[in-house]
Formats: sequence, C-alpha cells, structure tokens
Amino acid sequence: MAAAKAVKTSTFVWEGKDRKGSVVKGELNGQNPALVKAQLRKQGINPTKVRKKGISLFGGGKKIKPMDIALFARQMATMMKAGVPLLQSFDIIADGLENPNMRKLVDDIKQHVAAGNSFAAALRTQPQYFDDLFCNLVEAGEQAGALETLLDRVATYKEKTEALKAKIKKAMNYPIAVVVVAVIVTCILLIKVVPQFQDVFSSFGAELPGFTLFVIGISEGLQEWWFIFIIALVAAGYAFMQAKQRSEKFRDGLDRAVLKAPVVGNIVYKSSVARYARTLSTTFAAGVPLVEALDSVAGATGNVVFRNAVNQVKQDVTSGMQLNFSMRSTNVFPAMAVQMTAIGEESGALDTMLDKVASYYEAEVDNAVDGLTALMEPLIMSVLGVLVGGLIIAMYLPIFQLGAVV
Repeated sequence: MAAAKAVKTSTFVWEGKDRKGSVVKGELNGQNPALVKAQLRKQGINPTKVRKKGISLFGGGKKIKPMDIALFARQMATMMKAGVPLLQSFDIIADGLENPNMRKLVDDIKQHVAAGNSFAAALRTQPQYFDDLFCNLVEAGEQAGALETLLDRVATYKEKTEALKAKIKKAMNYPIAVVVVAVIVTCILLIKVVPQFQDVFSSFGAELPGFTLFVIGISEGLQEWWFIFIIALVAAGYAFMQAKQRSEKFRDGLDRAVLKAPVVGNIVYKSSVARYARTLSTTFAAGVPLVEALDSVAGATGNVVFRNAVNQVKQDVTSGMQLNFSMRSTNVFPAMAVQMTAIGEESGALDTMLDKVASYYEAEVDNAVDGLTALMEPLIMSVLGVLVGGLIIAMYLPIFQLGAVV
C-alpha cells in the first residue's frame, strides 16, 4: 500500500497553564493552530497563546552538517537496540539537540512517521539531508525487521565517510589558507610600505636597480587599480562556482584534473576507492542485490572517473561477468582492491573483504594527508620567504648600492 502523502507542518510557539495552574511555554510542530491546541489539551495543558514561529533575520540557527546526520543515525541505532519505540526515540533525540534546525528536522520526521508513513518515506521528504543510499538502507531494515542493525551500518558508513572527507578538507584548506594570508600580507606591503621607500628613492637622483623598478611598478599598478583586481578576483571566484554548479562538463573536467594533480591526486584517488568499497560493502551486507547496490555506489564515489567506471561495472555484472573481472577491465581500480574483491567472491564474504579494502585505503588517506601536511609546511615557508624576502631585498637594494658607491 502506498504511503500516505506527507502533510506540511509548521513550528508554533505556545503558552498555557498545566493541571497545577503553572504557566508553561514551548514549541510544537503542527499543521495549524487549532490542531496544536488540541494536541496540547491532550497533554493536559490549557493553551492561552498559540502563534506561528517567526523567521529570524539572521537565520534560524546553525546549518545542518553531514556529521549531524551521522550522529542522528548513530543515536537512532542506539535507541532501536535499546528497544525504545520509534516515535519516542525521536522525542529523546530532539530534546538532546542544541541546533534548532536539526531539532526541527527530527520533529518533522517524527510528524511524518506519526501520520502513518514509514521511516524511510519520512526521510525521503528531506532529500537535501538523506541521500538515496541512506533511505534505501533504512527501507531495507524496515522490510527485513532489522532496523537497528541497518541503522548501525548506516551510522558507521556516515561516520567513516565524513571522517574521510574531513581529512581531505584538512589537506586542502591548510595550504590554501596560508597562501591567502601570504597574498594579503604582500598586497599590504606593496600598497602601504613600498610607497614610503619610493619617496625616499626619489631624493637619490640615481638610477634604481631593475628589480626595484619592477616592484615599484607592481606597487603603483596595485595602488591605482586595486579595486579592479578585487572585482576580477571576486568575478573569477563567482564564475568558477557557477560553472561548477551548472556545467556538468566543467565538473567532470575538474574531477579528471584533480586525479592527475601531483600529491593531491593520489589522496583523492585513494579516497574514491575507499568510498567505493565502503559503500558497496555497506549496501551488499544489508542484503541489497549487487546490481542495485552499484547504483548507490556510482554517486557515492565523488568523482566522475569512478562514477563512469562503476556504471561500466554495473553493465558487466548485469550481463553475468564477475565483479572482480569487471573492475579489472575498467583500468581504474588498484590491483589490491581487485584481488581482495576476487577473494571475497570466491569465499562468499564479499562484504567483509570490501570492508577491509575500505579500511586499508582510509588508513592510506590518513597517512597521505599527514605526509602532505608535513611536506607543505617547509614549502609554504619557502613561498612566504620568497614573497616577503623579495620585497625587502627590492627595497633595500638601492640603499646597499648607494653605500657601496660612497
């Protein structure tokens, strides 16, 4: 039987008196004020004020992050294992949340489930937070009567996936942040410090070294056209984000370029292999057929090269080819992952072998990120030294030459 169509709910702020006559207040989700009042009366509260909650000018709290969803999955798994009823689990989890947006999300899911929808159907009403993989695994758990087991698998999958993403972001953000600071410092020196030296040099009456003239030229250009540089930089950043968001060809080209990049490409490659193995292991262990599992895996790898490879693997497996042979034919997956997959297929423990592959490459990513961080520190110091040291040498070079002449 098809699930009932979900009704739209809003958050209402209420105030009233309990059975003892004490004034109480709070928030409640509902379709309209009348139904909220009826719900409060059932709880023994006589409502005096019920109004729709307004939207803050500065936003409604912190943004919901993927780790919040991972924590929600872990908490739900814990509640289910403890035998707590589903609706009561939502209430307990919502009461312990500090982020009002996350609390509202959990309340919305509860309202959909209370209206007669399945847990998976309620999750599908929030596609921006719960992807197809998450919803499919929860649906499989509900149908098999093993929701707590599947929620535990989902929680583990989300935790490990987000930890892997955090590692990669750490590797990318650190050098970018330092380079941005270096550029800002250099611009300040060119705009504020170099002109002071330029005034001093004008009284020398001698020809300045070429390097000094070059730096002074950059300083004058930056002073005169600084707003053009800022506008061009902002426009370039905006154009990049729009192209990435709207153009599939641009995104695909970027994915391929990242894989070919030195050092960073190796990290992204290993993380894609880890995500492929982790996702396939989780879905296959949940009892999802291999061909259907590969549908979820294709989008979870996070790179077009692997997405195309997984789609090719799916076609090969559908035609009867073994998974490890198909993986090898794509020339994308590493030999170790292919061999472990072959062992898993032969022994009937594919999910276990894929889990080991995922753990291995996650550890490889950790080591690569640590190595990159250690490599970047002296490299960044060298860049800073060249930028700042070059400016200082350019400014003092005429003074040194003047001293030599005297």
